[in-house]
Amino acid sequence: MDTRISPDHEALRKTVEEFAREEVAPVIGDFYEREEFPYEIVAKMGRMGLFGLPFPEEYGGMGGDYFALCLALEELARVDSSVAVTLEAGVSLGAMPIYRFGTEEQKQQWLPKLTAGEALAGFGLTEAGGGTDAGATRTTAKLDGDDWVINGSKCFITNSGTDITSAVTVTAVTGQKADGGKEISSIIVPSGTPGFTVSKKYSKVGWNASDTRELSFTDCRVPAANLLGERGRGYAQFLRILDEGRIAIAALGVGLAQGCVDECVRYVKEREAFGHKIGTYQAIQFKLADMEARVHTARLAYHHAADKMLRGEPFKRESSIAKLVSSNAAMDNSRDATQIFGGYGFMNEYPVGRFYRDAKILEVGEGTSEVQRMLIARELGL
Repeated sequence: MDTRISPDHEALRKTVEEFAREEVAPVIGDFYEREEFPYEIVAKMGRMGLFGLPFPEEYGGMGGDYFALCLALEELARVDSSVAVTLEAGVSLGAMPIYRFGTEEQKQQWLPKLTAGEALAGFGLTEAGGGTDAGATRTTAKLDGDDWVINGSKCFITNSGTDITSAVTVTAVTGQKADGGKEISSIIVPSGTPGFTVSKKYSKVGWNASDTRELSFTDCRVPAANLLGERGRGYAQFLRILDEGRIAIAALGVGLAQGCVDECVRYVKEREAFGHKIGTYQAIQFKLADMEARVHTARLAYHHAADKMLRGEPFKRESSIAKLVSSNAAMDNSRDATQIFGGYGFMNEYPVGRFYRDAKILEVGEGTSEVQRMLIARELGL
């Protein structure tokens, strides 16, 4: 595998790096403190084409690839993960299922605004009793004439309650398979549909400038034509989406881990203790060396997973490895960065405190670390 990135990818990376440093970094702390969604930042990202990176131009996209999205996520997460996860979920969880499995009519209806960042979509998979166990879905959808009637609830759904959210794709039990198991299908539910209720946003430990809600459906009717893909294939579809999404989350984790290194290097060159800059002490140098090594290893892991995906090769194992390694790196680096900053690391005035709060969810979202280990072991034939 060639670890060098193309000139086009490098140009994109530099553009997003500059945007994150100059447009996001100076203001995002205030949004985070207020737990407020940064609509103007999202609009700027839309105008830059970030929400359309991996989609064809015919649907309003930029004609790029999934690796381009990952590079953008890494650069954004070096500054803030709330902004990064809004992009990640908007693309890989919101628009991508429609692009991968939708009819041409569905693509033409939904994708242009999603790829422009003018609208967001959610991914309604998780339920209170079925997070890791996605097969435990209890939400139901029954055909009544030309409509699906949906009843149930979803939790922890990103981008589902913003002012620009246009729809949520949900998994629901639509029948019983021949072997007695649940037939799970995917259905697009437009925002504002009667019977579709979006709760108040959660009070979260981290990702405080992103939107996360609980959803409920009470005799919610949508047209039968809103079925996404083949009936009974909803679970398989979303497993594919999660495999891809893990690479994107890995890139986000690498960005957070790199941001910890960036902040610490600046800090240790300025902070003095016992008459010397603390960066001259071997204990600090070794800690930063370990942090940089984690970033480097995790970055190679997600680059490799993305490379296999774009080549059309099996990548399930590699995406799980990338997600596991990067989430570990993010958690370890944020803890070490907070320690290097000392008392200042516990203050919201400094980004490392925000990084520490944001890192933990990377070991949980889009498949816990335990699930990644299960998938890797399964790929080893165990």
